[in-house]
Amino acid sequence: MAERVQGGRLAARAIAAAGVDCVFTLSGGHVMPIYEGSRHEGVRIVDVRHEQSAAHAAEAWGRVRRAAGVALVTAGPGVTGTVTAVANCFAAQTPLVVIGGARPLAQAEWGALQEFDQLSLMKPITKWAAVCPSTERIPEYVAIAFRHALAAPRGPVYLELPADILFADGDADVVPPARQARAFGDPREIVAAAALLSTAERPAVVAGSGVWWDSAAAELAVFAEHGSLPVYLNGSGRGSLPPDHELFFQHSRSAALEEADVVCVIGTALDFRLRYGRFGAEKLIHVHGDPREVGRNRVPDAAIVGDCAAVLTALASAVERPADLRAAWLERLRQAESAWWDSHRAEVESDAAPLHHYRLGAELDRVLDEDTVVIGDGGDVVAAVSRVLRIHRPGHWLDPGPFGCLGVGPGYATGVHEAGFGGRIVCVMGDGAFGLNGLDFDTLVRFEIPAVLVVGNDGAWGEIRVPQVGMYGADAEIATRLAPSRYERLCEVFGGHAEHVEAPAELAPALERALAAGEPAIVNVMLDPDAMAGHAYRGF
Repeated sequence: MAERVQGGRLAARAIAAAGVDCVFTLSGGHVMPIYEGSRHEGVRIVDVRHEQSAAHAAEAWGRVRRAAGVALVTAGPGVTGTVTAVANCFAAQTPLVVIGGARPLAQAEWGALQEFDQLSLMKPITKWAAVCPSTERIPEYVAIAFRHALAAPRGPVYLELPADILFADGDADVVPPARQARAFGDPREIVAAAALLSTAERPAVVAGSGVWWDSAAAELAVFAEHGSLPVYLNGSGRGSLPPDHELFFQHSRSAALEEADVVCVIGTALDFRLRYGRFGAEKLIHVHGDPREVGRNRVPDAAIVGDCAAVLTALASAVERPADLRAAWLERLRQAESAWWDSHRAEVESDAAPLHHYRLGAELDRVLDEDTVVIGDGGDVVAAVSRVLRIHRPGHWLDPGPFGCLGVGPGYATGVHEAGFGGRIVCVMGDGAFGLNGLDFDTLVRFEIPAVLVVGNDGAWGEIRVPQVGMYGADAEIATRLAPSRYERLCEVFGGHAEHVEAPAELAPALERALAAGEPAIVNVMLDPDAMAGHAYRGF
C-alpha cells in the first residue's frame, strides 16, 4: 500500500525534487501545511516582511543558481503582494515559481476568508497559471510549474494550492521536473551571421542576460577572440568578460552602434536599452532564445533562435578574423573610451561634499574585491555607479531588468545569500528604492545575512527630478523630493552595522568597516542632488 502523507508535505517533497532547498515566504495560514512539510523534507523557510520581497528573493535565488526559485504566499493579499515582482520577472524573462494559498475548493463562492479570483490576476503576467484540483495531483502540478518556468523563454508561473487539498492526505508519489533541452539554432542563419561578421570592417557585439542564463561566458570570449570582435555587456551579462579583457568595451557603445557596419545582439531584446534597434548599423544579427523577440522593432539580417552557448560555439567556429581589418576600428573605440573618462574624470575624482554619484562608484570600485556580488536597486544612483564600478565575474551583477522595478535590493540580497553564491554582497540603492522594502533589513538581521546596503542619498527621486527640473524649471519640482533621512539609524532598531558618510574621504573607510563587520550593514552616503543635471530620462 502506498504511503499517504499530508498535501503540504507532498508539495514540499516535490519542491525538493526540483532541486530547490530554500523557499521564501511571509507567514500565512492557508499554506501552513507546506511549512510543516518543508520541515520534514529539509527545505529551508526564509520569511520576509513583505510578499514582494519574498518573490524578489526567490527570483535572485533562481538567477544565481540558473534555476527557478519559489515564493510561497498565502491567499488574497499574500498573492496580490507579489504582483510587482512577478511582473518584473515576466518582463525580464526570469524563471520564478509562485505558490499561492487559497480558500478551500469546497468553499468556492461562499465568501471565505481572503477569497479572491487570484488566477485571473496572475494569468496576464505569468507564462502559466493553474489551480491544482486534488491532493494526489500536487506533485504533478509542481513539476508542471517548474517545467513551464524553465522552458524557453523562461519566466514566472503561478500555482494555486487550495487549503483543503493541502490539509488532506494523498499518495506520496513525486514527479520530478523534466530536463530542459537546448536549441542549437538554424544552421543557415548561423552561416549567414558568420559571413556578415567575417567581412565586417566595423563589427560590434552586445551581449545580455541570455549569456548568463545559458552559461555562455566562456563561449562568448572564444567567439570574440576568434573574430576580434568588440563586446559590450548589459543586464546579467555583465561580468561575462573581465573588465581588463582587450575586447571588452563599456563607454563607447553609442559610437559603436552608430558607426558599426554589423551589430550582433546576443541574449537581449531590442528594447529601449538598445534604442529599439534603431541605431545606425547597416546590418543586424540577433541571437535570442525567444522567437517572439527576433524581429521585434527591427528585422535582422540574420535571425538565430537558440541557446546562447550553443549558437556562440557554432559562430566561433565559422567566423573568420581578417588580418588587420579591424585594427583601426578597435583603436577608434578605445579612443572613445578614453574620451569618456577624460570628460568625466573631474566628477569621478571630485572631492566635493555631498558626493558626486560617479565618485561613489569609483570608491566602490576601489574597495570591493572581485568576488563581490553587486546588486543595483535604483535609478540615477545605480545608472551612474554602473558606469564606473567594474564587475569581474559572471553572475556577480543583479539588477531588476527592463521593467525598472525598484525595491528589489533586500530581497535580492537574501536570495543570493541563501543560494550560497559568490562572496560578499553589496547592494547599491537609491534612497527612493530603499523606502520601498527597506524594512526587510530586519530579514537580513534575523537570518544573519551580512549584506551591505549602500544607500546613495540625494533626498530625491533623482531619475525623475533631474529631467523634471531640466524641462519645467525648479518651480515645477513636484512629487520628486525626499527627506535626506538618516537611514543607517534603522540599525538602532533592528541591529546591524551603521555608517553615515558626508564627504568623499569618509567613504572608503566606512565601506571597509561595514564589510569587515560581518553583519548586515547600512552605509548612508549623502549625494549631491544636482550632480546628474543634464541627464535625460531613459523611459522615453
